[in-house]
Amino acid sequence: MSRFAIFVLVWTTFQGACLFLSGGTIHWPVGWGYLSVSLAFTVVAFGILDPELIQDRLRRHSGVKRWDPPLAAVGFLFLCPVTLVVAGFDAKRYSWSPLIPLWVEIATLAVFVLGYGFALWAMKTNRFFVKFVRIQAERGHHVINSGPYAYIRHPGYAGAILGHLALPIGLGSLWGLAPACLGAILFIVRTWLEDRTLQAELTGYSEYSEQVRWRLVPGIW
Repeated sequence: MSRFAIFVLVWTTFQGACLFLSGGTIHWPVGWGYLSVSLAFTVVAFGILDPELIQDRLRRHSGVKRWDPPLAAVGFLFLCPVTLVVAGFDAKRYSWSPLIPLWVEIATLAVFVLGYGFALWAMKTNRFFVKFVRIQAERGHHVINSGPYAYIRHPGYAGAILGHLALPIGLGSLWGLAPACLGAILFIVRTWLEDRTLQAELTGYSEYSEQVRWRLVPGIW
């Protein structure tokens, strides 16, 4: 079995365990809907992204900013597995939140799809979209200003934050917004630190930031 197939199997099983073990049931249509969407995005990403970028994201590198791995890990922990576990306990096991209409769940899951689609567009556009912040001199790192980068400077973060803030509502859980918001705050901090690093160390980024003013949300920040 290829490494890709093993990764897909392990990642999908892990997410399913977070959802259905905390929820205490597998009879959860929107839970299966989310799992199907996540699986589809993983398969599509491996199919359309630059193989060199995928391999680079799997390697360990020198020059990574020391603040980034722990910030990324904790932010991701809150955005995904913790949010899924809280949503399972809330929406299915204990019903802490009021009932959310099915059409609202479907609409917010659609927002999750849009958010992750936007992030995937950023990854497809930017061949330097590595896992942790570093200046990739060995790969000829330069400013990317096309695709979603023509509108905001950090579309990958923007799409991920939007998607994961919508996700708990899509799963029928208002309490799931608590860890999702914590993860979003950590990713906003990460955006600020990465932007400051690029301003200081990547040639041409200061000029680019004068042309594209907004980091995450046009008209706000």
